[in-house]
Amino acid sequence: MYTAAVILSVLLALVFLAAGAPKVQLKGPVPEGLIDKGLGSGLVRFVGIAEVAAAVGLGVGIWWQPLGIAAAAGTVVVLVGAISFHVKKGEYGDSATRNAAVTPIVLLPVAVATALTLAASL
Repeated sequence: MYTAAVILSVLLALVFLAAGAPKVQLKGPVPEGLIDKGLGSGLVRFVGIAEVAAAVGLGVGIWWQPLGIAAAAGTVVVLVGAISFHVKKGEYGDSATRNAAVTPIVLLPVAVATALTLAASL
């Protein structure tokens, strides 16, 4: 079970680090797109910091599982927030924006599985 927890933690950490770093720096098309959709730059940066912190927590959580479980639970919260944002903006009904909006739906079960496998490996 521990091997699965490590694999899921590393994968989720890499995804969240890659997603959060541009938001923290407010550079690139994703932060600009979020700001264009009505999010303030402070909120975009806050989400980016939360994503980077989750990535660090998942990495450290490989050795200290309680932190990894908390970080995985935090990713679940961030992903639920992202899904609700996409629903509010109507992006699941628009074929032009649907592909990017599906990412949090795909990652949500991975985050839940990460938290559960880390908890089971205690």
